[in-house]
Amino acid sequence: MLRHVGLSALLVSVLTACGQGDGQTGAANAKAGASAMPPAQVGVVTVALESVPVMTELPGRLEAVRTAQVRARVAGILQKRQFKEGADVEAGQSLFLIDASTYKAALDSAQATQAKAEANLAQASALVDRYQPLQAAKAISPQEFLNAQVAQRQAQADVAAAKAAVQTARINLSYASVTAPISGRIGRALVTEGALVGQGEATQLAVIQQVNTLYVNFTQSASEVLKLQKAMEAGSLKKAGKHAAAVRVVLDDGTEYPLQGKLLFSDLSVDPSSGQVALRAELPNPQGLLLPGMYVRVRLEQAEVDGGMLLPQQAVTRSSQGDTVMVVDAEGKVSPRPVQLGGARGNQWVVLGGLKAGEQVMVDGFQKMMNPKAPVKAVPWTPPQASAPVMAASAASSAASR
Repeated sequence: MLRHVGLSALLVSVLTACGQGDGQTGAANAKAGASAMPPAQVGVVTVALESVPVMTELPGRLEAVRTAQVRARVAGILQKRQFKEGADVEAGQSLFLIDASTYKAALDSAQATQAKAEANLAQASALVDRYQPLQAAKAISPQEFLNAQVAQRQAQADVAAAKAAVQTARINLSYASVTAPISGRIGRALVTEGALVGQGEATQLAVIQQVNTLYVNFTQSASEVLKLQKAMEAGSLKKAGKHAAAVRVVLDDGTEYPLQGKLLFSDLSVDPSSGQVALRAELPNPQGLLLPGMYVRVRLEQAEVDGGMLLPQQAVTRSSQGDTVMVVDAEGKVSPRPVQLGGARGNQWVVLGGLKAGEQVMVDGFQKMMNPKAPVKAVPWTPPQASAPVMAASAASSAASR
């Protein structure tokens, strides 16, 4: 009995020792495997110093280049609308018809008065012609001849007044057909058929706006303008090049409008209530995608800085403590670096300071860094637009190999 117990204890001790040996071997193998893992591959861009623009982004609002209110210039009952709401109309196109019966009658009356005045003038002129030889022969008194001349001049004045009355009546009759004062896009009709318009005031009937080109009105702080001027005088910034008057517009969804605008003017005075300087730009809108009254963001290039650089926006981490990037050195070690930004240019940040030429900035592969202190393998970063055709080509070649 004691012999069996001793054998059992011996077997247990041997198995335990074997188990401990296997555990230590597994841990050692895991440690060796971990140390043998290759460094994480991250995408980087190499810093290249260049002359980059200093972009200012300001809030703005769109406004039609020309806006005309269509109003009734004579009183009457509106009989017909002759346009489609929201359509494009041409200058001089008939838009509304007002009851013109009274104006037609007024024109007929004025023309009759003109005919009567012309008949009186003809009679007075004939009398003067008949008195002319008699006055030379002294067959009539000078007063009679003078009275005939005065009557002729009065008849001529009556004819002129009658012609003016006819012209006025004709103008009023033409106003019964309300036409478009400018070419553009017309909105909804503000009155309907059967309404009395123009009674006591020029009733507004519709609004026409020219939207193929729009104005962008925006403001900039006077202190920012002064700071920019001082920086250029100190030499840290220089005046922008030939594209200095160009502006870009960013829509509400964050996309940049594809067409470039042109800066028209900068106000010479500062608004005393807000301390802002008014600016205006002209923006083409051939397809009518933009509408007057829309709020946008305006990117304005006002200066250039030498020794700046452009980085993809995803490479910069922005926080309340400042803006930082991850720099990869020659040994593959990653370290944060604070930078100074000077605005955006498309999908890139303009970096004004904090980096040196030749340094590698990490753009992609942040999720692969399990250990921040572990070295990484830096490879050139390829933008998504450029990598898409490569991926498509590799997919096509793999499909062909099948």
